[in-house]
Amino acid sequence: MSELRQPEADLQAPVQAQGPVEAQLFGAAGEEAASPSSSSSPAAPSFSAYAESLPQEALTVLKSDLVAFLLLKYRTKEPISKAEMLNMVLRDHRDHFPVVFSRASKCMQLVFGVDVKEVDPRECTYVLVPTLGLTCDAVLSDGQSMPKVGLLVLILCQIALYGDHAPEEEVWELLSIMEVYAGKQHCIYGEPRELLTKVWVQEGYLEYRQVPHCDPARYEFLWGPQAYAETNKWQVLEHLLSVNTLGPTSAEGVSDEEEGA
Repeated sequence: MSELRQPEADLQAPVQAQGPVEAQLFGAAGEEAASPSSSSSPAAPSFSAYAESLPQEALTVLKSDLVAFLLLKYRTKEPISKAEMLNMVLRDHRDHFPVVFSRASKCMQLVFGVDVKEVDPRECTYVLVPTLGLTCDAVLSDGQSMPKVGLLVLILCQIALYGDHAPEEEVWELLSIMEVYAGKQHCIYGEPRELLTKVWVQEGYLEYRQVPHCDPARYEFLWGPQAYAETNKWQVLEHLLSVNTLGPTSAEGVSDEEEGA
């Protein structure tokens, strides 16, 4: 996560080789990617073949660098262009832009709850907006906190699937797939129990209540009034369906992207 928290000044310079993975990035393959002749020559390999020539570890480093840059733009509420991403992050790997951008966009959506939306196809310009229009991150003014809409969307999806109220134990079982545990500090989401049972309850996104007539006492989560004000069940379920086209389950998809991030 240190890569994601690097200051803006660090993002203004091209990524430099720092270790074995970066050395692979800036070796012969990287020089070939930067060479104009490699992209214009009829004998040059196709994009998909060329992309596969880089190790997965190398593509993950490039994705993490791009995610860090996208998070910076999200915090400053600035649009972003393909030209910026190429110049600031992928200067020496322009041919890999499609695959790296796709993976970074998926990470932004699943982990952070931020959608990368194209607004000008001709200029390849994009804006970064909260998934489903949820504004719970608007209160994060310190510039350092990570967006957490992705976790909220996952919980709202689970509540909708459980018939508008989800048992607390089922929620924590789902989150454990992502290695998010009550009482254990998480690098992106902070202390999850406080986030779910206090912060989002106070903001009106969730309700946390005791199940009536249960001994011993059990608790459950419901949608809060602010969640109903900003989205609805059908939009959330439609989002869940679109996410499930990206992987086996939404939770596993988040877990995979967290590892990459």
